[in-house]
Amino acid sequence: VQLQASGGGLVQTGGSLRLSCAASGSIFMINPMGWYRQAPGKQRELVAGITSAGSAHYAVSVKGRFTIYRDNAKNTMYLRMNSLKPEDTAVYYCNFQGLSATRQRGEYWGQGTQVTVSS
Repeated sequence: VQLQASGGGLVQTGGSLRLSCAASGSIFMINPMGWYRQAPGKQRELVAGITSAGSAHYAVSVKGRFTIYRDNAKNTMYLRMNSLKPEDTAVYYCNFQGLSATRQRGEYWGQGTQVTVSS
């Protein structure tokens, strides 16, 4: 199973970006779990999570500005980020859990996509 994250970039304060993360490979069942981020010198933190039923939860720092959603048919998870702030600058990682075609349970991470917000 491979995850391909995309959509990061450089944006000014107040701007918007949409991150995508698509799962591919020998998949039996895949379930997107959430988006994390890691800023330089800081620990990785959960930004937004989503349940199998589609319910979302957010870190306090992004609530009201970020929206997580999924397209099950495409095995893809998204993070819409509005009203971006310089403190949102980080590498963003997507996280999935699931079963490979050989029924091996695994936790999968995307390669990370850089988001930089300039002031």
